[in-house]
Amino acid sequence: MSNLQDLQSQILADIAAAVDEAALEAVRVGALGKKGSISALLATLGKMDPERRKTEGAAINRAKEAVTEALAARRDVLKAAALDAKLAAETIDVTLPMREPLAEQGRLHPLSQVWDELTAIFADMGFSIAEGPDIETDDYNFTKLNFPEGHPAREMHDTFYFNPKEDGSRLLLRTHTSPVQVRTMLSKRPPIRVICPGRTYRSDSDQTHTPMFHQVEGLVIDKGSHLGHLKWILHEFCKAFFEVDNVNMRFRPSFFPFTEPSLEVDIQCRRGKDEIRFGEGEDWLEILGCGMVHPNVLTACGLDPNEYQGFAWGMGIDRIAMLKYGMSDLRQLFEADVRWLNHYGFKPLDIPTLAGGLSS
Repeated sequence: MSNLQDLQSQILADIAAAVDEAALEAVRVGALGKKGSISALLATLGKMDPERRKTEGAAINRAKEAVTEALAARRDVLKAAALDAKLAAETIDVTLPMREPLAEQGRLHPLSQVWDELTAIFADMGFSIAEGPDIETDDYNFTKLNFPEGHPAREMHDTFYFNPKEDGSRLLLRTHTSPVQVRTMLSKRPPIRVICPGRTYRSDSDQTHTPMFHQVEGLVIDKGSHLGHLKWILHEFCKAFFEVDNVNMRFRPSFFPFTEPSLEVDIQCRRGKDEIRFGEGEDWLEILGCGMVHPNVLTACGLDPNEYQGFAWGMGIDRIAMLKYGMSDLRQLFEADVRWLNHYGFKPLDIPTLAGGLSS
């Protein structure tokens, strides 16, 4: 009996000394587990005579109950202590400003925002999106677009060329998204209504030019397309994009190899100290170039200019983003400054729609 009392005292002492639930579980297994010390004593009862079994069995069961109660009590104490420690470590200062939800913390780049705005506007007019590779052939980038040999755009100071191939031909980084128009005309039959947004590359770098920038071009090819349709599309686009009720436009003669006639488009604006407001004022701002697709381009793309005609336009996405959202330096668009992005960026879940407002 004295051995049982000593064993019980030792187990109770181990229970009291357990510093966490893992240590307490180890004590329980050592005492009451399948091979535990008290379980081993209970296993010996079967070999005892009835009188002795009755006496020692009662003593062993009392020890087992005492150990079980001590385990339960110590477990409650350890759980309470663990909860107190967790609460102390995770205390919230309710006087601090509420944290912005994770879904609201990031910001969408203004170029991505404007790209989505363009898509929403022209999709509403029935246009589809066409895309093409950034690395192009000389044929698609220049020849099929009626650029003659010796044109300045074909020179190294204006275009990024790759090393010559064995046959002497050279790939290049496209200088405009017009090759996408060529690919579209070669792969589809009219009527065609597409816009072609994407990255373009030229050897320029200053406050208003970067070696890589973004363009969006539009193309309509049909049997009855004319400049009146082009003017309406551009007028409706400017109203929707700049979110004004009306905007006056001025068309000026110009020259582009791939259109004839070619036009530059100015829109009415008021220039303030820190902003440009559209739809009012006495100033004019050039915003894009356009024109009727040159018959040579139609022929090069396998279309009969006596049967089909069309028009095209192009503008810089970076430029119209700067005009709309008041950014002064084109280079800031590509500097990856988080502070700048937090100021000019857009919440990622605010998808631009014509019904809800493009930049709401």
